[in-house]
Amino acid sequence: MASFEITGGRRLRGEIVPQGAKNEALQVLCAVLLTTERVRIEHVPDIRDVNKLIDLLKLLGVSVREDYTAACESGRAFEFQADQVNLDVLGSAEYREQAGTLRGSIMLVGPLLARFGTAVVPQPGGDKIGRRRLDTHFIGMERLGAEVGYKRGAYTVQAKRLKGTYMLLDEASVTGTANIVMAAVLARGTTTIMNAACEPYVYQLCKMLNSMGARISGVGSNLLTIRGVRELHGCTHRLLPDMIEVGSFIGMAAMTQSDLTIKNAQVQHLGLIPQVFRRLGIEVWQRGDDLFIPAQEHYEIERFMDGSIMTVADAPWPGFTPDLISIALVVATQAKGSVLIHQKMFESRLFFVDKLIDMGAQIILCDPHRATVIGLDHEHRLRGVRMTSPDIRAGVALLIAALSADGTSRIDNIEQIDRGYQHIDERLRRLGADIRRV
Repeated sequence: MASFEITGGRRLRGEIVPQGAKNEALQVLCAVLLTTERVRIEHVPDIRDVNKLIDLLKLLGVSVREDYTAACESGRAFEFQADQVNLDVLGSAEYREQAGTLRGSIMLVGPLLARFGTAVVPQPGGDKIGRRRLDTHFIGMERLGAEVGYKRGAYTVQAKRLKGTYMLLDEASVTGTANIVMAAVLARGTTTIMNAACEPYVYQLCKMLNSMGARISGVGSNLLTIRGVRELHGCTHRLLPDMIEVGSFIGMAAMTQSDLTIKNAQVQHLGLIPQVFRRLGIEVWQRGDDLFIPAQEHYEIERFMDGSIMTVADAPWPGFTPDLISIALVVATQAKGSVLIHQKMFESRLFFVDKLIDMGAQIILCDPHRATVIGLDHEHRLRGVRMTSPDIRAGVALLIAALSADGTSRIDNIEQIDRGYQHIDERLRRLGADIRRV
């Protein structure tokens, strides 16, 4: 098991290019199963979760070819062709083992069901951040006419022919919306999805499917109308920059008091992310499609207009993404002022704060969903300690804390960080960070 060893206190400087969006990649890679024709996907991040999904597609018989001439710092390009899918693999122990370690495997259900009338997926893995129910996915499949069963830790979904219908989702689930959309594009008739997720990942998936010949209207809104077609064709699709990386780099620049330029951030797809960090006192300047974060000796948290303490909470798009709550929390530890961090969606995502408290942070964990942070205003620096990464986002929050701390920190279980951040140690060293993989 690998670890990061970080000597903190260094100011960083330079430019960094965000990787392709992890959460978008997990959706559009599954969509290649919807056609027999070749699909090219560009700006694919070199991270564990994406690589595991590509291996899973290979196991299912999908032809995968990497275009090494297109590789660059921010990603890779692949060509996929699912013209010889082997459904017998769905019953194999190898498939069950590989799919069971990857949260994104759940999104294989929609494409497999739409094209082949059957899908099997084990209870998927992923971050241990609380309950992550799958009801929205399977209720949507049932509304389209599928039968869903659960036996010995695996879901089985079958349908002779899917039929379009109206559905009101019980929650605006991003992956649930994506899965249902992929199932509905080949269904007979029209499907209407109310309370659909509006995240850029869903927007990008619908854009890709339309370029393959799907008929999806209302893209970007919470009301999607899908008119089923007989077949889809090949296409070329490019992933957006990862907005979670963009937010992470904003927080990292503030914590380390660094000058940092985030290149090609696709600001129009960031929602409230820059605005929330500005409310924490961080200067975020837009230069074309780049973001520049200047070095600040101090940053002060705003208050609400009535003088009450600021609250930062996650919300469905275009609200502040829950994946950045951990970053906002760690950034607040060195701000001037106090803030209430409210993680509404997951009940275990704030439990990493005990590690920040060990580093000297002033945090009161109110309950599983809320923490009050009293900023140290860089007057009392965090101190280096040994800690363990519990999940992807908390792991990077701890990494940012370590980069700002006095002394040396060691972060174990960095495989969690590698699941979502591409070659993060190499990229940070180019900015001047003292970090090595041990």
